[in-house]
Amino acid sequence: MIRPTVLSAALWAVLSPARAENVAAPAVHEFDRVQVTATRTERAVSDVAATVDVIDREQLDKQLANDISDLVRYEPGVSVTRSATRFGLGGFRIRGLDANRVLIQTDGIAMPKSFNIGSFANSNRNFTDLETLKRVEIVRGPASSLYGSDALGGVVAFVTKDPADYLKDGKDSYVGLKFGYDGEWKGLLAGATAAWGGERWSGMVNVNHHQGQETVNKGDVRSMDYTRTAPNPQERDGRSVLAKLVYAPDESQRFRLTVEGNEDSTDTDVFSSVNDEHPVAASRTTTSMRAHDTQNRTRLSFAHEMDALDAAFADSLNWQVYSQNSETKQVTDEGRTNGSRRHRAFHFDQRVYGAQLQFNKALETGSVTHALTWGFDGAVTDIRQKRDGYQVLANGTVSSNISPDNFPVRDFPITKTTELGLYLQDEMRLADGRLSVVPGLRVDHYRLKPEVDSIFREDNPDMAVASLTKTSVSPKLGVVWRFDDQWSVFAGYAHGFRSPPYNDVNLGFTNLTFNYTAIPNPDLKPETSNGVELGVRYVSPVAYMSVSGYWNDYRDFIESQRYVGVNAQGLMVFQSQNIADARIYGAELKAGVDFGQVSDALKGWGLRGAVAWAHGQNRTEDTPLDSVDPLRGTLGLMYDRDDWGVELAGTFARRKDRVAVATAYRPAGYGVMDLMAHWNFAPGAKFNVGVFNLTDRNYIDWSSITSTLAGSSTVIDRFSNPGRTVSASVSVSW
Repeated sequence: MIRPTVLSAALWAVLSPARAENVAAPAVHEFDRVQVTATRTERAVSDVAATVDVIDREQLDKQLANDISDLVRYEPGVSVTRSATRFGLGGFRIRGLDANRVLIQTDGIAMPKSFNIGSFANSNRNFTDLETLKRVEIVRGPASSLYGSDALGGVVAFVTKDPADYLKDGKDSYVGLKFGYDGEWKGLLAGATAAWGGERWSGMVNVNHHQGQETVNKGDVRSMDYTRTAPNPQERDGRSVLAKLVYAPDESQRFRLTVEGNEDSTDTDVFSSVNDEHPVAASRTTTSMRAHDTQNRTRLSFAHEMDALDAAFADSLNWQVYSQNSETKQVTDEGRTNGSRRHRAFHFDQRVYGAQLQFNKALETGSVTHALTWGFDGAVTDIRQKRDGYQVLANGTVSSNISPDNFPVRDFPITKTTELGLYLQDEMRLADGRLSVVPGLRVDHYRLKPEVDSIFREDNPDMAVASLTKTSVSPKLGVVWRFDDQWSVFAGYAHGFRSPPYNDVNLGFTNLTFNYTAIPNPDLKPETSNGVELGVRYVSPVAYMSVSGYWNDYRDFIESQRYVGVNAQGLMVFQSQNIADARIYGAELKAGVDFGQVSDALKGWGLRGAVAWAHGQNRTEDTPLDSVDPLRGTLGLMYDRDDWGVELAGTFARRKDRVAVATAYRPAGYGVMDLMAHWNFAPGAKFNVGVFNLTDRNYIDWSSITSTLAGSSTVIDRFSNPGRTVSASVSVSW
């Protein structure tokens, strides 16, 4: 347990009375923050007929958010999946949907998709360095009417830094340095930013580097085999760069060239896969395992913004063209109990070229004002996946056959996808601005074309691959009614869809040794959703509050590699099929209070909290949806002065009580406390520090368990969260 002296000091720092001079009002009015993602226009969160979270740079720094898991630490209803033994953070989960059913984008460009197969290949979606960002916006619920495929569960939009963020108040140059430490993975972080500008030209460069070890947990079994509950030893290293050059021919338009890149590598001793002393002789296969995993992403984009087009069809426009390449390589070296050595290499590459064009037009028809938004999205993506390897037998013979594979193999052919979308939205204001009605419509055309090369054909000689063409229409309707300047209600309907993925349409392999085959399915339909949301908001100088409920029905979920019978050759046949219908409904609350607006004696004090509850059901099999997180809430008590502040934040979760498999492990409920402080100790100099999990609690987040874990498992602590850790950062600028 934490020592009483430490806990007393922490509580004293938060709860002790302080003088009122130099007191700053806490930034509790989150609904006044401007978002773009939910509407493709700049609107305050309070004016949007949906639930949107906006996390700005100041909040990222104060909460010492160094990765995507830290990013949503205090956002109930949004979580991040992860692999506990090797592959690390996966991607976002929003209201019970995760993986490629959530759209992630950076500056409007979709991020790479994930893919995994077997035990040695898992390409995640963690391709973003948070130090390159100025803001993150999270739209909860279907958003295909504006963003097309993959926005089935919601959108996470990263917005990168810009020269204008640093060149304010007449400044024509900026230099900043930042250094940090993350106690969860003993990470050291460093970054530098330089920005400059003149009358027409401006630019910036941001570079970052981090290195560290494995993410700690509460497991205390440090054996070098499958019984291990402590994390596998890791060495992590990564770097990122963001560069922008902006040319403004006049005050109403800007040309922007962006170059962005990041790279991460991890070396892992996968002790948890070693089983040479297993009590069951048939389970003794592996004497050692070492992994080297790398991933990188590069992006080049050129954009143009015109604020005063003043044409009959548009008042303003913005467009961009871009290319983005991502590569994942995962190498595994394994020692076997029969004296052989195995080497496996997994490659997953995605290359995309795209263009986007958006127009905005304001007009009036009688007493109704309209804000029209319409545009085009287009992207062509080339996807290549390959597994390669060999084994060296005990007698020194080298073979490319590692049962059941004869390397190299592709699990689906090289594939090119073409995605084209047209969208239109009209934000109408009626009744003297008290009523907003926002209809929207998007039409998407999706084409998938496989290319069979010698690698795929050799492994699947008799398989006929399939092309696919689909068109989807996604409508939406949002309404906001403002009773007065403080109270409003909002309601919305949205349709979402996800096009059939390349790996499900043309998944192909045959294993004669184990008597099975997987075949393509050209008849796959898009996954779809229909969702409604209803909520009420209150915004005043004293407090803000939003309560909403949602109901989402999903149809034609694709189940990969489903057993469908036996073919004429006697092989078991597996095929991806539209099989599952699901329903997820829930409620969410977010609120905050500025006590200084109530009494001068309480200036600087603030309280904020959030709660999310969801219920999910697989309606095809009549079982609970395991992707739905249990009830979770956060509560933070803050005190802010002009040059320093402190927050005591708690996170609370209910026990996971609904699982699809009755014998599966169900994490217990928990409550953990964090203490964070910030200090502006000199002009342009800031210090942030946080103590997380103050009471050193042993707990497990449900999102950390991405496959069924038996309740009788002896390695449950392997999935536990870090105990008490300390993180800190210091930044200086001039």
